[in-house]
Amino acid sequence: MTGTIDLQIMWNRLIAVVEEQATTLIRTAFSTSVREAGDLSAGLFDARARMIAQAVTGTPGHVNAMAESVGHFARAIPPAETYPGDVFLTNDPWLGTGHLHDITVVTPVFRRDRLIGYFACTAHVVDVGGRGFGPDASEVYEEGLLIPITKFAERGRVSRDLVRLIRANVRTPDQTVGDIHSLAACNEAGDRRLQAMLDEFGLDDLQALSDHIVEASRNATRAAIAAVPDGTYRNHMRVDGFEAPVDMHVRLDVTGDRLDCDFAGTSGPSRFGVNCPEVYTRAYACYGLKVAIAPDVPNNAGSLEPFAITAPEGCILAARRPAPVSVRHVMGHLVPDVVLGALHGALPGTVPAEGAAALWNIQISARAADPDADLPSAEVLMFNSGGTGARPGLDGLSATAFPSGVSTMSVEATEHTGPIVVWRKDLREGSGGRGRQRGGLGQVIEIEPRAGYEMWFNAMFDRVAHPARGRDGGEPGAGGRVELADGTPLHPKGRQKVPEGARLRLSLPGGGGLGDPAERDPEVAARDVAAGYVRGSDRDGTGR
Repeated sequence: MTGTIDLQIMWNRLIAVVEEQATTLIRTAFSTSVREAGDLSAGLFDARARMIAQAVTGTPGHVNAMAESVGHFARAIPPAETYPGDVFLTNDPWLGTGHLHDITVVTPVFRRDRLIGYFACTAHVVDVGGRGFGPDASEVYEEGLLIPITKFAERGRVSRDLVRLIRANVRTPDQTVGDIHSLAACNEAGDRRLQAMLDEFGLDDLQALSDHIVEASRNATRAAIAAVPDGTYRNHMRVDGFEAPVDMHVRLDVTGDRLDCDFAGTSGPSRFGVNCPEVYTRAYACYGLKVAIAPDVPNNAGSLEPFAITAPEGCILAARRPAPVSVRHVMGHLVPDVVLGALHGALPGTVPAEGAAALWNIQISARAADPDADLPSAEVLMFNSGGTGARPGLDGLSATAFPSGVSTMSVEATEHTGPIVVWRKDLREGSGGRGRQRGGLGQVIEIEPRAGYEMWFNAMFDRVAHPARGRDGGEPGAGGRVELADGTPLHPKGRQKVPEGARLRLSLPGGGGLGDPAERDPEVAARDVAAGYVRGSDRDGTGR
């Protein structure tokens, strides 16, 4: 009989297994969003499709949504139709991780010819056809190719018809299909390492280990929730949206070891692709609650289960098919700020001020300025981050992705993928809100198409008209700005053109401050001024 200490040792080994799984994906991926930014997730699931281990590398939106999606795979392709060598995939936004650009690949794990679990991974691919990665569509059908849950490979044989179908519908066929093969390879690497571990411990299945992981994590999370004062806590946050501002409302009900989170009162759906499927809303709401309440409990099915997250069907945070959802991250990344604002009422001194939150992703289509010129086109995806909110006892982080946790792609890697030049990428002076703790700074980025090219870019930016708010007397961060370098204003959302010879300037938002600015240490405040962290003059031309 396996003892508790043995189970704990094996649990730790599983973390190493899924970390190798994720590392394999990073090393083999074609897309810079995976290779450079780490926009991915990887995990191991038991035979009941419960997530029992996830790689530290990865985003909450991917991994927590994937925790639900593997159950959909198991129901769509039951064990009787599952064979060694099978590989499943989908990019269905409502059964996967929220939009078509995320491809989830699931590989069944067999031991002694018996199904004992699944490896799963998700990554963002640069192109899936349609309008491209942007918010302009009016239905999901316009946003690209939707692949239902299906077999990419059966008994080790890749479906050539599926590959041909994908290649015929995307702008970057080699890159997109290459990324799918990378996803399959990363699951295979995890399987090899898991089989070696099971050999070492003399196990033929994961059941006892899985039950231990889920039960221990569930109990620890419930104990952490029980330490939160019982009560009802609310918050409201207004953000830019697309055609109109969006109001997000949340209510937290804490009773004993149970926490219910409801987004009733949130704005209805948008006509454009900023809608968010509920699976993605749940992923980020649960993340925000868990990191504040039970940060030390490993993330798995057991630790996610005690958080009950709901949103009214059809609202912007629970979009119905066939709503456009391409840039669902814009609303989804703001969800943690909403729930943390409510949780502040229960746990004062625990949560940060609001931050830039949503990534300032930019999808660029570089095209020859002269249609008759023999110049290749290119699709370039670039991730950029504003400042985080000030934290209790610490300043906010500058140019850092929270809550997504992805890295910013290097300028060199970005320029290598297409004919653009990044002329400027530096911290935006004075963009963090003042407070006892200062908010993190945003960035100023200038991008120009190379000679002979013009570029179309898909803007998907928020926190422009409604910047991050401070907390407990802290000042708001600076709102973002989108413009040409000559000052011509551009819209923060939608497809727009930058002609040859012009430069796009993005001024990313900063995080809110925390506490009364008058309480800031005078020496630290003086260093802020000397370093340009707070604005003494409008040196970058972008203002507050």
